[in-house]
Amino acid sequence: MNSPAQMKLAIRFEVVNAHLATPYGEFRLIASYAEQTCEPVFALVHGSGSSAPMVRIHSQCLTGDVFRSLRCDCGLQLERALELIGASDHGILIYQMQEGRGIGLMNKLRAYELQDQGLDTVDANLQLGFQADHRTYEICAAVLKHLGVNQVRLLSNNPGKIQGLESNDIRVVERLPLFFTPSSESERYIRTKQERLGHLFGGL
Repeated sequence: MNSPAQMKLAIRFEVVNAHLATPYGEFRLIASYAEQTCEPVFALVHGSGSSAPMVRIHSQCLTGDVFRSLRCDCGLQLERALELIGASDHGILIYQMQEGRGIGLMNKLRAYELQDQGLDTVDANLQLGFQADHRTYEICAAVLKHLGVNQVRLLSNNPGKIQGLESNDIRVVERLPLFFTPSSESERYIRTKQERLGHLFGGL
């Protein structure tokens, strides 16, 4: 799925002993840090006890998560995942700082400029010299293992996340889709994810 080669990371964990109250429920916050890449990852843990908790791996999207951009569905997916996990007996949202499918915020904005000129998200990344999807999931799998989780019900449309977890010994026992009817602004973005990246969107 156009992912860079996995590398072994030295990962540190710090459990933050405080509740995080949100509109979706109360969570426990876990912070982890990959020493070799300086990449932090955060996990919001709700409840406990399930042998296969509901899990969402969400890649940072400043424009979608914070500014509520309509050109992607990231903010909608984050909100819906938090709603579902907050309503579950046991769920985990892992927030990884891999903006722009792993190319970083400034490069993502450069890709936006290319998209405004007519390229889709895949060709924009490729023209900038990156892979179509530059993310890796080893640190996410390490967080789950740290929490005692070795199998999950994954909230995702992206088969690359399934491959990324299972290649790091986390079994995905079920995939739970997150689909929203695209707006005029996001339709091309959604279709590109389906047609060029293999994302699973039902009948779209």
